Amino acid sequence: GKLEFEGEYLNGKRNGKGKEYAYNGKLEFEGEYLNGERNGKGKEYYGDDRLRYEGEYLNGYKNGKGKEYAYNGELEFEGEYLKGRRNGKGKEYYHGKLRYEGEFLNGEISINGKRKEYDFNGKLLFEGEYKNGKRNGKGKEYNKNDKLKFEGEYLNGQRNGKGKIYYDDGK
Repeated sequence: GKLEFEGEYLNGKRNGKGKEYAYNGKLEFEGEYLNGERNGKGKEYYGDDRLRYEGEYLNGYKNGKGKEYAYNGELEFEGEYLKGRRNGKGKEYYHGKLRYEGEFLNGEISINGKRKEYDFNGKLLFEGEYKNGKRNGKGKEYNKNDKLKFEGEYLNGQRNGKGKIYYDDGK
């Protein structure tokens, strides 16, 4: 006897704008449908009116750009999705503070590519290139005062090759 869905239908399938409700009667999803699947822009909720995800869908999956939120309302992730998983460029947050910025692959932080890493207060610690999960190529390290600490080359996670070390005053 509780409402499960309200919206538009075409040929017996959800089509157009609509809303899905959880077993407790609370809004679970609102957005666009095509041929019975979530397609286009939409929002997911935790089942108690708290926003869980807002973004794009394709064939029922999160697909394209979107944002995920923790149960307490803090932003957890913003970026690109493919078939429901984090895939492409994105930013990951921890307790509302930016922790990682770079490439994602199959829902995980990519082991290859350029990235930025931040401390628990959202201050930049490192920006540079990774290969096989380790710092490889050019990179920069920063101190707690947001000043450049090291700029140079890395190999297998360690400073290796040409580089510059800076004092706290920037010299």
